[in-house]
Amino acid sequence: MKIILGDLVTMALEGKFDVIVQGCNCFCRMRRGIAKTISDTFPEAVAADNETHRGDKNKLGGISVGMHVTDSHIIQVVNAYTQYSWEGDEVLVDYDAVRSCMQIVRTRFPHSRIGIPLIGAKLAKGDWSIIERIIIEELGDLDVTIVHFQE
Repeated sequence: MKIILGDLVTMALEGKFDVIVQGCNCFCRMRRGIAKTISDTFPEAVAADNETHRGDKNKLGGISVGMHVTDSHIIQVVNAYTQYSWEGDEVLVDYDAVRSCMQIVRTRFPHSRIGIPLIGAKLAKGDWSIIERIIIEELGDLDVTIVHFQE
C-alpha cells in the first residue's frame, strides 16, 4: 500500500488507477468535496448512484460502480456507501460500513490498481487513523494507493 500526495481524479484520468473508490452517503448526493469533483468528471458514477434507492439505509456498507471509458483505458468508479446522511454535527461515517465496502472492493477488484482518497475523514468527520487502519486491514496486500489531495 502506498500513501501519496496528489489529485486522485487527475491521476485516474492519466491512467494510474483502474479503480477509484469514493465514500458516499445513501441519499444520492455528490455535491461537496471530492464527490463533487468525481460527479462532475465521471457522470457514470452519478448514474450508478442514481440507480440505487435514495435514502435506503440498506445501501450502507454496499457499493455501486460506474464505468468510465477513455481513449486509452477504463476507470471503474466505486461509490462506497460509508455514511447514511451528509448532514449533522456528529461523526457521519460508519466504520463498519467502511470495512464492508473495502471487503467488497477486495472481492471485486483483487488485481486492479486502486486509488482511494481520505474517505470518511473530512466532511463525514471520521477519525482517519481508524479508517486508514480498516483500509490497511482489508486491502493492505493489494495494489492500493491512498491519495491525500494536493493540487
